[in-house]
Amino acid sequence: MNKCSLTILKKAFLTIIFTVMIIPVFSQEPPEFDKIVTSAGVVEMHFIGHGSLMFKVNGFVIYIDPVRSSGNYDFLPKADLILVTHEHGDHLDVKLIADLKKPETLLFCNQNSTQKIPWGMEMKADDRQEINNIIIQAVPAYNIVNESTPGHPFHPKGIGLGYILTIGGKRFYIAGDTENTPEMKSLRNIDVAFLPMNLPYTMTPAMVADAALAFKPKILYPYHFGETDTNEIVKLLKDSGIEVRIRSLK
Repeated sequence: MNKCSLTILKKAFLTIIFTVMIIPVFSQEPPEFDKIVTSAGVVEMHFIGHGSLMFKVNGFVIYIDPVRSSGNYDFLPKADLILVTHEHGDHLDVKLIADLKKPETLLFCNQNSTQKIPWGMEMKADDRQEINNIIIQAVPAYNIVNESTPGHPFHPKGIGLGYILTIGGKRFYIAGDTENTPEMKSLRNIDVAFLPMNLPYTMTPAMVADAALAFKPKILYPYHFGETDTNEIVKLLKDSGIEVRIRSLK
């Protein structure tokens, strides 16, 4: 084999090695997303995984409970606004939040989360904020039935939060870790709801259906559902007038 042939083979070999090295990077697909049209623009809802979501409207980026173990954040944008429902490790990732933060990033969270992220601003149930023409309302999130030990709910009342975002006249409810509480069932005019559906920490499909039939969101996304059979909630809400959408949010 002459010197020219060896050079060609060497280049081909290096090309193959380089290609193999970059395939894993480019094969990491971004999370799927849906779009909701509002009077303020199109809201993109990105389903990162578990309890982690990203909303984007007119370039303004909102993360809810960003946690690296829930999905791939490598190619996602920095945050303008971060909302944390509570301090549990599958909802609060201090290092990731530091990575997503810009100098002007705002973070709202429950009181316990401010102990881990001192620059976060505390919200309590029924508190309201308005950022970039987006109204943020905090609502209670807690267990009624499910307990770690007798008398100790997984999520005690008065600690965790859910959030209602009003964007261009549409209301988006992200429930956090909760059950079908009276406060949830009394909600009205919810266009899009994200309700958790996994035992023992949150709700069964029957509990989700009970809540949804009470406050009747136009669109329901079960999220944080682990190994729960999502077909159950589809069956329970058949012919209810509520559109159930199943996305990759285990």
